[in-house]
Amino acid sequence: MQIAQQILFVALLIIAVVLFSKRIRQIRRNINLGREEVINDHTAQRWKNVLLLAFGQKKMFRNPLVGVLHFFVYAGFIIINIEVLEIILDGILGTHRLFAGALGGFYTFLINAFEVLALLVLLFCAIFLIRRNLLKIRRFISKDLDGWPRSDANYILMTEIALMALFLTMNTCDTLLQARGAAHYAAHPTGGFIISGHLQPLLNGLSDASLEMTERACWWLHIIGILAFLNYLPYSKHLHILLAFPNAWYARLIPMGEMENMPSVQNEVLYAMQPELAPAEAAPPAKFGAKDVMDLSWKNLLDAYSCTECGRCSAACPANITGKRLSPRKIMMDTRDRIAEVGKNIDAHKEWKDDGKSLLHDYISVEELRACTTCNACVQECPVSINPLDIILQLRRYLVMEESNAPQEWNTLFSNVENNFAPWKFSPDDRDAWTETM
Repeated sequence: MQIAQQILFVALLIIAVVLFSKRIRQIRRNINLGREEVINDHTAQRWKNVLLLAFGQKKMFRNPLVGVLHFFVYAGFIIINIEVLEIILDGILGTHRLFAGALGGFYTFLINAFEVLALLVLLFCAIFLIRRNLLKIRRFISKDLDGWPRSDANYILMTEIALMALFLTMNTCDTLLQARGAAHYAAHPTGGFIISGHLQPLLNGLSDASLEMTERACWWLHIIGILAFLNYLPYSKHLHILLAFPNAWYARLIPMGEMENMPSVQNEVLYAMQPELAPAEAAPPAKFGAKDVMDLSWKNLLDAYSCTECGRCSAACPANITGKRLSPRKIMMDTRDRIAEVGKNIDAHKEWKDDGKSLLHDYISVEELRACTTCNACVQECPVSINPLDIILQLRRYLVMEESNAPQEWNTLFSNVENNFAPWKFSPDDRDAWTETM
C-alpha cells in the first residue's frame, strides 16, 4: 500500500512539473517573438529595483495598510511553501515528518512560524476578497475585469485560503495523534504548535482512525492543491509572482518624461540637413512604430505577461478618470491576449499564419490611443515596473507615420513644423515681426 502511494505521488509530481515546464517554455517563446532590445546597463541599480520593487514591494506601501496586507500574503505564501520540500521528500521516500528528528526544536520553531504566517495569509486573503467583491472600489468594479479576470483573482484568493486551512488542519490532526500515542505519529514527535494547538478541541471528538484519515486527506489535498496551483499560475494574472523579478531587473532606467527617439527618423532628418553624411545605399526603415505584438520589443511583451491587473495605472490615468476610453490596464491585458492568440496560432500551424488581425484596431482602438496625454502616471504607479505608455507610443507612431491617421489638429501642427520649423503658422522670416510693434 505504501509503495503504491509513493508511485502515485511521484507520477503526479512528474506530470505537474512537465506540464508547468511546457507552459513556461510557451510563454518564453511568445515573449521572444518581440523584436530584439538590449537592456544590460546599470547593474547595481537593476539589483536595487529587484530588491525594493519586486521583493520589497516598495510601491505597494504608498497605501501602508494594503502594502502590509499584501506583503504578508505574498511573503507568507512563499515562506510557508518551504515546507513543501519536506512534503515532496516524504511523498517520494514514504516517510513522515522527515526533518523533525534531524532539526529537533528548530523544526518546531519553523512550523510555528509557518502556522502564524498561514493564519495571517488566510485572514488577509479573506480581507482582499471582501475588498474586491463587497467594497465596490472603482478599479475593482471596472468593466476591464468583466468575466474571467475578475473570477481569476477570486479563485486565487480562495485557493490560498483553502491551502492554508488544509495546512493547519493537517498539523492539528498530527499533533492530536501524537498526544494519543498513535504509533506512526508518536514516532515522529514535533512538539506543540501555536495555532493548531488551539484548534485541537475542534477535532478532539474524532477517533484515531478518523483523525488519521483526515490528516492523510489534508496532506494529499494540500500537495495536490500546490501542484495544481503551480500549473494554474502560467494561465493566470498571478504569473507576476514569478515575472515581477525579471521585469523589475529589465525596467527602463531613463527619466520617465524622456521619450525614446527612433534612430531611423533621426537619421532621415540628419541626412536631409547634411546630405554628405548619408550612406551611398541607405536602406529605408522597414516600419515605423508597431501594429502588432511582433513589432513590439520582447520587454513590452514581458510587461504584458507581468501585469497584475491591479488597476493602479488606470486609477491614476487622467484620461480614464475623466471618462475617456483609455485604460492602461486594458492596454496590457489586450497585449497579453493578442500575444497568447499569436502563440496558439504558431502551435496550431507550426509557424505564424496571418490571421487577418492585429493588436492595433482589433484589440486596441484609435480612440484609446489618442486619449493618452503621455503624462507617465501609469508608469509611476505600477508596482512591478510595467510601462503601458511605451506600447501606446509605438502604436500611435504606426498610426501617424504608416497610416497617416491623425486628427486634423495634429496634421496642422505637423505641417507647420515641416514648413515653418515651429508649431505656429508663421514663416521663420516673420517670426520676430511682433517686436516691431513694441
